Amino acid sequence: MTPAEAVAELLQTPVAGVVAVAADVFEVDLADGDLVVAKRHHRLGQAAAEVGGLAWLAEAAVPAPGVRAADETWVVMDQVEPGHPSVDAAVGLGRDLARLHAAGADAFGDGPTADAWIGQAPMANVPGRDWPGWYAEHRLLPYLRAAVDAGSLRDPAPVEAVCGRIGELAGPPEAPARLHGDLWSGNVLWAADGRAWLIDPAAHGGHRETDLAMLALFGCPHLDTVIAAYEEVSPLAPGWRARVPLHQLFPLLVHTVLFGAGYARQTVSAARAALSG
Repeated sequence: MTPAEAVAELLQTPVAGVVAVAADVFEVDLADGDLVVAKRHHRLGQAAAEVGGLAWLAEAAVPAPGVRAADETWVVMDQVEPGHPSVDAAVGLGRDLARLHAAGADAFGDGPTADAWIGQAPMANVPGRDWPGWYAEHRLLPYLRAAVDAGSLRDPAPVEAVCGRIGELAGPPEAPARLHGDLWSGNVLWAADGRAWLIDPAAHGGHRETDLAMLALFGCPHLDTVIAAYEEVSPLAPGWRARVPLHQLFPLLVHTVLFGAGYARQTVSAARAALSG
C-alpha cells in the first residue's frame, strides 16, 4: 500500500500529495489543506510500540506528535514544522526532560508495550525493581551476546566486567524514571514554535541518566544549556558525569548490533571508562 493509500484509508479523507522526507517517513498533504506525517513500519509490533510510546510521553505533558491513526504497518501523526535549535528551546528541553523523568514508571522496564524497539532492534520491556541488575540483564547482556554472535564485537571482556561490577558502578539508587529511551539528537525535533519535540521513542522505565547520556553520545546543540536547565528542576546525583560511559553502553551496543563492528571500539572504550569511573 502506498503512503497516499494508507493515509486516505486510515483518515477516511482524500490525499492531495506525498513527499518522502526520510526512509519510510512521508509528509502527506490532505485535500482539506491539513498536513500530516505517515511512518511505515516493517516488523510486527513496531507501530504499536511507537503509538504507545508517544502517548506515554504526552501523558507527561512534553511536546510529542499526536497520533491521528494507526494500523499494524502505518502510523499517521501530526506534522511538526521544523525550526532551528535555540538557547530558549534548549532550556525548555531540559525542563521537559526533567518533567518527563519525574512522571516515573511502575518499575524499571515498565513501558507502554512489553515488546518494544530501539531503532530496528527489538527491545524487551521486562519489569525489575533493582536498576543495576535489570540494566545488566535486559539492556547490556542481550545486545552484547548478539554483537559477539554476529562477529561485530570480538572483545566482550570489558562489558562483561561492567556487568559483574554493576552494583558498585551504578551510583546512588533512584526511582524508575519515565524515559524516551532512544534520545539521540536525531530524535529531538527543533520546531518552528520554539520548542524541542521528542519523536521516535523507545519508551520504558529506566534510569534518568541514560536519556541524558544518550543525548550527549552523538552531539546535541546547546547540550550544556539543556543539562543546566534540567538540574534547575531536578538535580542529578553526585558523580553523574563519571557514569555517562556506563549509560552510553546500551545505545553503543545496540549500534554495534545494528550497524556492525564500526561501533565496537567505541563500545569497548566506554566499558573501560565506566570501569575506571
